[in-house]
Amino acid sequence: MAETHNVTEFIFLGLSSNPEVQKVCFVMFLLLYTATVLGNLLIVLTVMSSRSLGSPMYFFLSYLSFVEICYASTTVPRLISDLLAERKAISLWGCMTQLSFLHFFAGTEIFLLTVMAYDRYVAICKPLSYTTIMNRRACAFLVGAAWVGGLVHSLAQILLIFRLPFCGPNVIDHYFCDVLPLLKLACSDTVLIGLLIVANGGTLSVISFVVLLASYVVILLHLRTRSSAGRRKALSTCGSHITVVTLFFGPCIFIYLRPSTTLSVDKTVAVFYTVITPLLNPVIYSLRNAEVKKAMKRLWVRAMKLEER
Repeated sequence: MAETHNVTEFIFLGLSSNPEVQKVCFVMFLLLYTATVLGNLLIVLTVMSSRSLGSPMYFFLSYLSFVEICYASTTVPRLISDLLAERKAISLWGCMTQLSFLHFFAGTEIFLLTVMAYDRYVAICKPLSYTTIMNRRACAFLVGAAWVGGLVHSLAQILLIFRLPFCGPNVIDHYFCDVLPLLKLACSDTVLIGLLIVANGGTLSVISFVVLLASYVVILLHLRTRSSAGRRKALSTCGSHITVVTLFFGPCIFIYLRPSTTLSVDKTVAVFYTVITPLLNPVIYSLRNAEVKKAMKRLWVRAMKLEER
């Protein structure tokens, strides 16, 4: 490290250099982050406290909400604080730490969404065997596998970047540390590293997205044999999943399935998948799911009764 890294810190350019725009963004992103944390935390508490939400689908949903909180927290608090800072600096080690946690939670979310699609496939296509296949031990194993998959993905990304020499410019045209902006600052040939990053990040996103879409196509084809009421309920649940999957994977594929180049629109796209998507998860799942809304109402009534005492 000491021999190849003359750079000890990086400077973020952030979203805008206009002070007035920064103030508006500060208020907006603070509200969005607060809503993200509270909304996802509400889902976690609702699932944990409600007996009616004891199925594997809600078990996975609670973990997805927890991951969304962690995922947003790797970038958004730093973004908010930097909007009021004159000098937006982060140490080399801080940058690598942010990068590793960002891809750890993003990778975990990818695998969790895949697990949730598998859960819906079993529930709809093999309903008689559902409780046997998706027992408590199997659910715990699948969640653990998602965390391990996220860790492996993160380690692969950080090992590729960690070995790069940074000996010149240290200004990152972004608001957080990510692989593509860092590749631009490396003072060595990064063509091979860029291809490996595309293979790790971009290919993972594409393959997972294709597998997820294929599983939902199979589910939709199977629903033709169901009654209209059962079909509507299954479509509502799958519709929520497909919406979340599309909103998450779309920007990720756009960013990471490219050669090691950056575009001016990258920061805008990054805002979508680091700030907006984690917020939309609780909104989509709560508004489109009657059982979740009922459980939230019961939790609220219970909390009001406790406060009255």
